[in-house]
Amino acid sequence: MADRSILSDDNETKRREIIEGLTRAYWMEIETVMSYIAASTNPDGVRAQEVIESLKRDIAEELGHAQQFAQRIKELYGQVPGSLEFKAEQNYLQPGPDQTDLTGLIRGVIQAERGAVDHYTRLIELCDGVDYVTQDMVIQILKDEEGHLRLFEGFLKEFEPRA
Repeated sequence: MADRSILSDDNETKRREIIEGLTRAYWMEIETVMSYIAASTNPDGVRAQEVIESLKRDIAEELGHAQQFAQRIKELYGQVPGSLEFKAEQNYLQPGPDQTDLTGLIRGVIQAERGAVDHYTRLIELCDGVDYVTQDMVIQILKDEEGHLRLFEGFLKEFEPRA
């Protein structure tokens, strides 16, 4: 009888695919932490405070996600990459010249959260039937990301000028 565990030699190819997906997720979370630190520091204006406070809470949660992804990479016999392997991708979350442009900031957060939701959904599908531990972990993280997405969609409704 074959060993069906994700840690078995029989599942090495699938394990490597999952590690690649986890590594991408790890970097997405690390980059989001950096972007959210800037985004929770730079905005000006009275209306910015609620968005700033929400981003500050999200920083700790996103960092926790990165740590979970890193731990799971290690458990699957992978190696968590060092900072020299980091490649920034979130051009939509870069600070703009107008630090009162909350709508642009909120749209950037929504794009980051949608990217996470999409990637984590694919990772969950990749794990199906072979790595239930990773799948369960990513499902829990997906729940958090969907909550962030919904919150910032609500902010956008408040901050976007009505036609």
